[in-house]
Parts: sequence; structure tokens; C-alpha cells
Amino acid sequence: MSRAETSRRGNRPGRAGIRDVAAAAGVSITTVSDALNGKGRLPDATRRHVREVAERLGYRPSAAARTLRTGKSGLIGLTVTTYGDEPFTFTEFAYFAEMARAATSAALARGYALVILPATSRHDVWSNVALDGTVVIDPSDQDPVVGELVRQGLPVVSDGRPAGPLPVTAWVDNDHEAAVLDILDHLAAAGARRIGLLTGTTTDTYTNLSTSAYLHWCERVGQDPVYEAYPAHDPCAGAVAADRLLARPDRPDAVYGLFDPNGTDLLAAARRYGLRVPEDLLLVCCSESTVYANTEPPVTTLSLKPRRIGTAVVQLLIDAIEGVESDRPVEQVIPTELIVRTSSQRRSPRTTVSPPRVPDEK
Repeated sequence: MSRAETSRRGNRPGRAGIRDVAAAAGVSITTVSDALNGKGRLPDATRRHVREVAERLGYRPSAAARTLRTGKSGLIGLTVTTYGDEPFTFTEFAYFAEMARAATSAALARGYALVILPATSRHDVWSNVALDGTVVIDPSDQDPVVGELVRQGLPVVSDGRPAGPLPVTAWVDNDHEAAVLDILDHLAAAGARRIGLLTGTTTDTYTNLSTSAYLHWCERVGQDPVYEAYPAHDPCAGAVAADRLLARPDRPDAVYGLFDPNGTDLLAAARRYGLRVPEDLLLVCCSESTVYANTEPPVTTLSLKPRRIGTAVVQLLIDAIEGVESDRPVEQVIPTELIVRTSSQRRSPRTTVSPPRVPDEK
């Protein structure tokens, strides 16, 4: 280390700055900036020398300086806006955790960092983070957060097909109608005569399209709809809704639950009412959790492929930020996968459904 380096680093502890690099390399600050940013008409030897000194000192350009220079912060946001001001920690759910993990990897691979943001733009953290763009998961109909981001001139890519004229740059989603219809046909083929649904009260397209598909299927096959809706961000409400569904006088003999905890909620409710799965009740839920491979019995799950979606939304967002002409479509549909386990396996056809009994007072 040169005397200039020792003097500079000794007088000012902490990370090396651009002045430290200039002093150690014996050049001007402008020369350091040009050398590190590939600008100016510098001899190759000078450019190499400056970069070697910067690396030796551990110099990293500040985020603020990069933003001023390029107009970009290198930060992209990820948030779930559907639940507004509710205390909803979305990464605790398997789908969101898998999606965020894949999105983070995709962002880092292209030189960006991913910032997990709270569910509302009114939170202080939104005003303190300089974002280049944002991924919004399951935006609600006429989502105000999306509208505000677009007004600020930020590109927004949606994990979920937006309802109505929501002005997103691009979206990635599954074919939820087709997935639900396949599940209902699967349950009917397994012997179900009255299929119920656990659904949500929100206006996101996942919930709306899935519920509409169920209602249309019931109309097509001549079955009266049997469903319960609850706020999906509230796990306690899900358990109560599962109990209500199995306590109905027109109790279903098969149920599809749209949300992650529904499988365990329904298994617990079935035990309370003395119902055997799959003999008395067939179950399917939408979940990415590996827990369902080891429940008693193992529960059939629908996978929405969140890792593929997480990668796709980030690629589309960064393409939009950088103005990259891409052959990737701005509307992408990712196939789902039904992982069939014991809870929905075929059984002998039944023609009657017994009424529910009062749960044990224990």
C-alpha cells in the first residue's frame, strides 16, 4: 500500500471513497470516474491502473452516485397489495416464499437487487426507496398502488392477470379457469357427487377467476354451488370457514380450497365431524408446501409453479426498465401441475351423502 493510501485510510476510517482512489492512483477524480465507468479517452494502461487500485482499496461506487449518473438505482420492488393495510406477512406462505426466492435470483443475475415492500404505498418505506420498477403480486381490481406507481412513471409487472384496465407493463399468470375445471373433473371422476369450494373475499383475479370457474362448472353439471368465502390473509378465518363448510346441511363430499392452509384446515374439520378422508371426503388444495406429502392422509395439491413465475416477472420488468427489445411475450401463461395424493384418490361411486353430525364435545 502506498504512503498516500496509508495516509488517506488512516485519517478517514471506513470504506474507501473516490478521492482515496484518485490519491492512491495519482490521478484526478474525473479520471477515476471515467476509468471505472468506461468513459472518456483514457489510455488502456491508465484505465487498468485505476481499476486495480480501486479493487485493492475495496472501493464501491455509492448507490446515490450511481442513481445521479445513470438515473437508475438498481433496485426493484416486490409487494402484495391485495390486502392493503392488513398485517399480512406474505413471505410466510409457501407460494410467495418460492416466488420471491426465484425473483431474487433472477434480479441478481441481471445486476439488480430485490426489495420486499409492505402491502401499501402509504407506508414510509416506499418513499425512502428509489425503485426502478416494481413487481406486484395479485393486484386487486383497480389497485390504487399500481395506479400510483404508474403515475410516477415506474414500470409495473403483475404476478397475476390484472382485472379490467389496470395499466401494468406486463403480466404473468396461470390459466386458473382451466386448472379449477380439471380439479373438479378429477374429483367427480373419483366419485364425488357434491363438490364444495373454500374461496376468498378479495377482488384479485386469482380468486375471481377460480370462483367463477367453479360456479360455471356447477351450472354445467347441474349441481347447486356449496362454498364458503373468507379473508385469505387471516389463517384463523380459514379454519372457521372450513368448519362452516363441513357443518352445512348440504355438506359436500369433496372440497377444493384455493389457499395454502385449506388442506390442514379441512383435515382438522373432517376429524371434528368424524369424516374419513378420502372415504367420506375428498380434498384438494392449492399449495406449494411440502407438508402435504406427509399429512395423514397425504393431500392432493395444485402447484402454480411460483419459481417459473418469479423468474418471468423479473425478466419482463428489467427488460422494461432497460428498454430491451425482447422476444418474451408481455403476457405469459405458466402451466399448473396437479400433484395427486391419497386425499383425492378414486373410490367406489356413492349415491348418498350422510348429514353432518355434531362434533364431539371434547
